[in-house]
Amino acid sequence: MADIHANLEALDAVLADAREHGAADQVWCLGDTVGYGPDPQACIDTILGMNHGAVAGNHDWATVGKVSLADFNPYAAAACRWGLAQLSPEHVDYLTSLPLRGERGPFTLVHGSPRDPIWEYILSLEAAQACFHHFATPYCLVGHSHIPFICRQGKETAEPMEMPVGVPFPLGEERLIINPGSVGQPRDGDPRASYIIYDEERSSLELRRVPYDLAATQRRMRLAGLPESLAERLQHGQ
Repeated sequence: MADIHANLEALDAVLADAREHGAADQVWCLGDTVGYGPDPQACIDTILGMNHGAVAGNHDWATVGKVSLADFNPYAAAACRWGLAQLSPEHVDYLTSLPLRGERGPFTLVHGSPRDPIWEYILSLEAAQACFHHFATPYCLVGHSHIPFICRQGKETAEPMEMPVGVPFPLGEERLIINPGSVGQPRDGDPRASYIIYDEERSSLELRRVPYDLAATQRRMRLAGLPESLAERLQHGQ
């Protein structure tokens, strides 16, 4: 999962869905557990309570001062400043210690891209093709764009592949870059939380979309005084 963005309602809904489908034994977090949303501490605690692996996202590091807020828009920067005030020293230490990349079996884990884990958005097939040269495992999991996708390495440019919701996608010998979309702030026009189940025994992936109590998240954001635009965009999946 990627881009939880302090949205506890969405995270809880995703974990409940995963448990229902027998996939709660391990969680891989692709960065940005915090930022934007109203529950940064509770989201970190939830992840820490599970068998998990995690890498740093730009909002994680910006919240704890490891990257400059000057590179963020005013609303995102305001949410980072607010988020820091909610965290204990232990939570700050956790975010500060997150690595830029990790490996789990046949997967490389990064937030943005394998060649620039913090900042690069993979938004084109040309960018994806270039990134295949920056990881050695068969597959790479990325986040950051908040848009689910899967593509394979091509001869000249990467090639998009269809990954229908709720249908297992078999992994083969082709090298792939995969984005599970965003748990807490989807941006593909679908406001439902997005994540992927990896079935190691069957060597398959399954993209899942999960509805959650979006209105509750919005209420908590408004009560916290977070920017209205951040609450409003959730209902549009933007």
